[in-house]
Amino acid sequence: MHPLRTVARARPTLEPVRELFALDPTLVFLNHGSFGACPRSVLDAYQEIQREIERNPVEALSLYRGFPPAVAHVRERLAAYVGADAANLVLVPNASTGVNMVARSLDLRPGDEVIATTHEYGGNDVLWRWVCERSGARYIAVDTTPARAADDLLAAVTDRTRVLFVSHVSSPTALLFPVEDVCRRAREAGVAVLVDGAHAPGQVTLELERLGADWYAGNCHKWLCAPKGAGFLHARPERQAELEPLVVSWDWALDEWADRHRWHGTHDPSPYLAVPAAIDFQEEHRWDDVRRRCRSLALRARRELAELFAAEPLAENEGEVLQMATVRLPPCNPFELGARLAHEHRVEVLAQEWRRQPVLRVSFQGYNDEEDLAALSVALRKELG
Repeated sequence: MHPLRTVARARPTLEPVRELFALDPTLVFLNHGSFGACPRSVLDAYQEIQREIERNPVEALSLYRGFPPAVAHVRERLAAYVGADAANLVLVPNASTGVNMVARSLDLRPGDEVIATTHEYGGNDVLWRWVCERSGARYIAVDTTPARAADDLLAAVTDRTRVLFVSHVSSPTALLFPVEDVCRRAREAGVAVLVDGAHAPGQVTLELERLGADWYAGNCHKWLCAPKGAGFLHARPERQAELEPLVVSWDWALDEWADRHRWHGTHDPSPYLAVPAAIDFQEEHRWDDVRRRCRSLALRARRELAELFAAEPLAENEGEVLQMATVRLPPCNPFELGARLAHEHRVEVLAQEWRRQPVLRVSFQGYNDEEDLAALSVALRKELG
């Protein structure tokens, strides 16, 4: 069994490509950052892979037949896309799983320290607090900005620091962090770095071998637009032996590190196997140009929404804008606001809390245009005045 390639044709225009996605046409979808959205051609490839598996499940899933070469093909394609050696990359359902693999493999002791920023994804914040509470280690969240991150994180390092944890692109604040600089300086200080790259693949050009993180966890189902449940964990060779497997099963006796983490028991590998179709889709549709258009929309959104709310910036010199932007909201219940925007205005956008303050994160993908931003602004004016 081999992952199928998308058959979509390249478009000669940079106009929004909403018809290429399976989204409800009545919905203004400005929340790609939460779960992504799968193009129709990638969805077709994914479903055909599922049908192919069901035609002969033994041939497709057997460790002695189709499964190993199919996974190897995906790892090779994905490794080339993210600038990695396939031998240093394993497939996992999502970035959170990869972060869990590392966090729960560390032999933390009482008094050890894990240092992160205040911009981390909430689920990972919960994970680190749980891991540190169980082990007696300390979880230290440093209040910083992208411009100061490397200095502030390294200034917090002591002889008890075991790992620095930092997002490549912050989930709550949509800010790009200088992870290559953090990794370089941490390596000089003898401290390991785990990067949460959930929002990077498909938004940021990656060269993981050069980046230098000890571990890097990423998603394919967000900005790369693969089906839900496709992610990866990249580990430097000298750090691979430290990682405990998700599941110990048949492959654990193999020689190669990536192969030992290949089989998690019976599961549906179709999201992984459709990742090449997602890569093909973006190559065939000039997605670098699409990303530039979306970044322009995100920059405009950050400026216009900040003016609408007279909001202070989240960080000094907020830096490069990718395909997401976050602004502060006036005092409100952001979760109720998000529900009203979705149910009463058909605008799907992420309203949440960050550091006990209401914030709004808006995401732009190839199917969005200026009219979507205008619809959001109208809905916000009606709800917040």
